[in-house]
Amino acid sequence: MTACRAKSRMTKSPLAVALMASLATMTPLGNASADNLLARPSQAILLAAKNPCTANPCAAKNPCAVKNPCAANPCAAKNPCSAKNPCAANPCAGRAKVDPKLITRPRGTKLAGGDRASLVKQGRRLWNDNTISTNGMACSSCHKGGTELFQPTFAKPYPHKVAMPAAMAGKNTIALDEMVQICMVVPMAAKPLPWQSRELAALTAYSAEVQKQYVAYLKKNPCAAKVAGNPCAAKNPCAAKNPCAANPCAAKNPCGARNPCGAKKY
Repeated sequence: MTACRAKSRMTKSPLAVALMASLATMTPLGNASADNLLARPSQAILLAAKNPCTANPCAAKNPCAVKNPCAANPCAAKNPCSAKNPCAANPCAGRAKVDPKLITRPRGTKLAGGDRASLVKQGRRLWNDNTISTNGMACSSCHKGGTELFQPTFAKPYPHKVAMPAAMAGKNTIALDEMVQICMVVPMAAKPLPWQSRELAALTAYSAEVQKQYVAYLKKNPCAAKVAGNPCAAKNPCAAKNPCAANPCAAKNPCGARNPCGAKKY
């Protein structure tokens, strides 16, 4: 009896009358009566509740904006090429001109003879010996590994023109033993070796072996000659894999791939 009175009061209330009038103007949903529509939420309300567009799932948390790997340049912070650049200080820069007589083999002078294998062995030791200089440098200080930091002209048969002796001593052509001598005088700041010494013959013999290695290296790496002398250009750790080169947010955008607000109509 109480339930009937409550239903009677709800049916006759102004709010109920207005709601029934509003529902009467809507498109009929099957054979549903006004009482049935009042007894359950309308389908319009249900659709609004389950509509993913009512709240933008992309606006709340943007996975691309939270952590942007391109916001800070990982290459700019620590650049291994700028920290310690072996080319920053040029041992030949600022040096006075060299007397060409110091590095020109006297006419009629021959290099010391001996077993070539033993000369090459001694030359390899001298190549890495920094005690033959006055500034702690060795041949290997500039020419590491035997195939690095050479000018492309090193592949040409001697005698030929080399930039350093041409600029420093005015020699337009130079032999290999004379090249050893200018390296002694300029980068290593020492006196030239005696022309008939075994040390000069040994360094010249080993330099010839290094030249052979360099020629073979260039044949396998034709691009190496273009970056010869630049240790940073050959292997740039920042250029190899640049996380900012391709935008990691643009490639796979979880908000842009499938827009849940545009895919379906509700």
